[in-house]
Amino acid sequence: MQRISVNLWFDSQAEEAAQFYTSIFKHSKIKKVTHYGASGSNASGRPAGSVMTVCFEIDGQEFLALNGGPMFKFSEAISLIVNCKNQDEIDEYWSKLIAGGGSPSQCGWLKDKYGVSWQVVPAEMGDLLDEEDPARAERVMAALMGMTKIDLRTLKHASEHADQGASR
Repeated sequence: MQRISVNLWFDSQAEEAAQFYTSIFKHSKIKKVTHYGASGSNASGRPAGSVMTVCFEIDGQEFLALNGGPMFKFSEAISLIVNCKNQDEIDEYWSKLIAGGGSPSQCGWLKDKYGVSWQVVPAEMGDLLDEEDPARAERVMAALMGMTKIDLRTLKHASEHADQGASR
């Protein structure tokens, strides 16, 4: 068991969400499903026998999904980052995560159909925004700010060409 893992609080869609996420990423699996017993049901107001938690892995990273009711909602204050090796991966993960009712946001962010925020970004994003060359970083940031799904070719072009990106 890893020392620190992520807990995602759902109203009642924990198992459905875990199945969705594990279908998207390789090396992913549902590890364990627990159900509310009488004591947990009384305390939570959830039906006895219904799914309480789902322990699952996404690409080896452990998560716990909890059906805890509607009291808490996801926000962009926490997001899951998918570091992609190329544009094909960006396109693949973006389309799969946004499928079925998700919504795009700015700079590679999206909310999936459950309201969980994701950042689908190139693994080299940190290098592209490296402040060792502030003008280059500013061009990349200016290009990034105009995007929803990231276009890696455009970011690289802005990185390499002083005539791109930030307005003067």
